[in-house]
Amino acid sequence: MNSINFKRVIAASLDEAVVRVTAALAAQGFGILTRIDMHSKIKEKIGKDIIPTVILGACNPTLAYEAYGMNSDVAGLLPCNAVLRELAPGKISVELTAPSAMMRVLGDDKLVQLAAGADQQVELALAWV
Repeated sequence: MNSINFKRVIAASLDEAVVRVTAALAAQGFGILTRIDMHSKIKEKIGKDIIPTVILGACNPTLAYEAYGMNSDVAGLLPCNAVLRELAPGKISVELTAPSAMMRVLGDDKLVQLAAGADQQVELALAWV
């Protein structure tokens, strides 16, 4: 893990990686709330090209509810992102945001402790991708 995410490179197409990441996160209680095809949006909005990149907004509703009950400021940090970048055809970087890294922003040790459990779930999902 670097400072904010867990990361690995997998052999897959971008579409296959989205399916695999979605399934792996679901197995750990996370659902996908949003999908942004960043490369398409950048092209549409400013006419520039970037490597194919998909951002999935992932949320574990039980953990989100518990965290929100502890500190409603957490809403600005949800959902956690899963970033998939096509490094080369058939080679995808999968980067899953560490929930504890997001909670550290608020300076609330109880939230960081809660998120540590979520970190374990995210790491398990990444291992399963």
